[in-house]
Parts: sequence; C-alpha cells; structure tokens
Amino acid sequence: MIDITVSEELRRACPGFLGAAVYAEIRNSGCCEALWEEIDVFCRDYCARYTPESLKDMPSIQATRQAYKNCGKDPSRYRPSGEALVRRVLKGHELYRVNTVVDVINLASIAYGYSIGGFDFDKIKGDRLVLGVGKPGEPYEGIGRGPLNIEGLPVYRDTEGGIGTPTSDHERTKLTVSSARLLTIINGYDGNRQQVEACAGFLVERLKRYAGMQNETVFFF
Repeated sequence: MIDITVSEELRRACPGFLGAAVYAEIRNSGCCEALWEEIDVFCRDYCARYTPESLKDMPSIQATRQAYKNCGKDPSRYRPSGEALVRRVLKGHELYRVNTVVDVINLASIAYGYSIGGFDFDKIKGDRLVLGVGKPGEPYEGIGRGPLNIEGLPVYRDTEGGIGTPTSDHERTKLTVSSARLLTIINGYDGNRQQVEACAGFLVERLKRYAGMQNETVFFF
C-alpha cells in the first residue's frame, strides 16, 4: 500500500479538500464494448439533463476551479480534467477511447464532476505521495501534452517528483493495457464526503465489472 498526505501549503489554500484513493489489482484492456455501450447511454442522458451553462451549478467543478485560483493558477487556461470532460460531453463531442481502466475513470469523472487521477501503481517511486503545489520551473510531462507548467497547480509527488495534477497526470506513471495494479485518486475540493464516497463506489463497481478488479482497498485522506 501507499501513504498519501496533504501538505500544509495545500491545506491552507484548500482547507475543505477531501481525497479518496482506490488501490486494486486489475486486468486492463484496450477497449471494452460493454463499457462503451454504458458510456454512450450515460452521455445521451447527461446531455438531456444539462447544458454548458449548468457548469456554474456543479459544486464539484466550481470548487476545483476555486482551488486553482487559491493556489495561483487560472482554471480557464489550465482546465481541470473533470470540467474538461464534462464540457466535451455537453458540446456533443465524442470521448476519447484510451483503455478500459482510463475510460472507466473518465466516466466517473463526468458522473460526479471530480478530477480523478489514475496511476500505474508499479511505476510510482517510494511508498508515499504528498499533495502539494507546483513550483516555478518544476519539470512535468503531461500525458499527451508534453512539458506542462504546473506552477500553482495542486500536484501529487512521489520520491522522483510530480505524478498527477487535476489538469493532467504524468507520462511516467500513466496506465497502459499492461498495467496490473491501479491507484486512482478522487480529488474532492468541495469536501463533500457523501459525493466522494459515491464516486469511489461508482468506480469500484465498474472496475469490477469491466476490468476484473480484485483485492481493492479504498481509503480517504
């Protein structure tokens, strides 16, 4: 297992933060058609209930935006992934197909509005992650983005450096079809334990259904 702590710097900027982590063994795959049938139905229903203007009434998204501002980052320039996914769906654009575990994480992120990090557990260095704030010039390679300026972004660091921000996770610890152990982190900047727990339950249920998840552990920090 791994220890996850929140730095005093981040806690001062975002005193209401509540994180949830799910560790598990998985059997990942390139694509799961049954999952995508669920995603397609979910997105159609989502678009029938919400519009892009609904974003301002979504506490999980607005709280993440405020966390960026508190840490010194413009959330409109470095959009949190949860918000970016919701905006994509509400504009009628198709979601990217990455791999089954990442696709489940993205579905959960849309359903609850939280930015969720997904990491190959075996690529994390050390037995501890610390959630802090990005520093000027701190090196970071976002997945599919190249070098990313993470100054002022909330960032999880292992012993080698940053591995995850709400905008993008790092290439070094990304999930692939060969990943066998998963660590996923729900970033609840709204501090709503009921919703964070529900999001974790949503993830666990679908990872069991679509990615053969077993031996899972869920913990809050």
